[in-house]
Amino acid sequence: MVQEIIKYPTPPSVEYGTDVRNFNEDIFSLIEDLKDTINANNLEALAAFQIGSYFNVVVIKEEDGTFLELINPRLISTKDKITTIETTAYFPNRSAEIQRHDAISIIYQDRDATQCSLKASGARSVLIQRKLDYNFGATFLSKLSKQEKAKFEKQLEFGSDIVISESCPTTFKRDYFVKASNILLIAMVLLLGASFFVSDAIHSGMWNIQLTLSLVALVTNIGYFFYAHYEAKLYTSCVSCQSGNIIGTTLIALVKIVVITIVSYFLI
Repeated sequence: MVQEIIKYPTPPSVEYGTDVRNFNEDIFSLIEDLKDTINANNLEALAAFQIGSYFNVVVIKEEDGTFLELINPRLISTKDKITTIETTAYFPNRSAEIQRHDAISIIYQDRDATQCSLKASGARSVLIQRKLDYNFGATFLSKLSKQEKAKFEKQLEFGSDIVISESCPTTFKRDYFVKASNILLIAMVLLLGASFFVSDAIHSGMWNIQLTLSLVALVTNIGYFFYAHYEAKLYTSCVSCQSGNIIGTTLIALVKIVVITIVSYFLI
């Protein structure tokens, strides 16, 4: 009987697949359900977890249309590494770059409870490893590097297989303008404070310095405003959400410059 395939965001129902102890009609029926579901969805293989069963069972469809039944499979050796672009029924229409073992050896039991062994390499090795992941309550998300995991989670957030360069970064080159502006503002405040501790004869020179600092700060913030909008356009997902932040940051900085300059005019 064709079963519904578990898909994201339904969480894994088990942490580890339970080994089959009784090779009875319930297990054979589960295997037939896996075969029917594979055929109905044009898949290469399924783990029992993918149709809601907690048993450690995997069924793989061979090129000739027959099926390989893996009951209680265990990975016993691995060799070399291979990087692949994988898709999975759990995350429909999603793909990710995964590092796998290029060659593996496994042991398993058939439906007669006979102990068997199998060696696989290349695409077949990757397919088996993917199905074994499910029997540990995992998906290929657990195999991703930190960078690839962040990319894949962004895909899930936006609801499409987007390229990571299209996602909005957390740091920008325009931040250097903000840092420079803050340093200039701090210098202006310190200069204003120092004016209380010097003679009136020095105030004229201090005012000229303050005016210069305010002009440099003004130019820095104007530069920030235009460059920030240019940089935001490099990321199509950032334009709308960042525009308000850019305007707000610029206005706040300009208000600070004007206030400090006016106060300095009357006190220095």
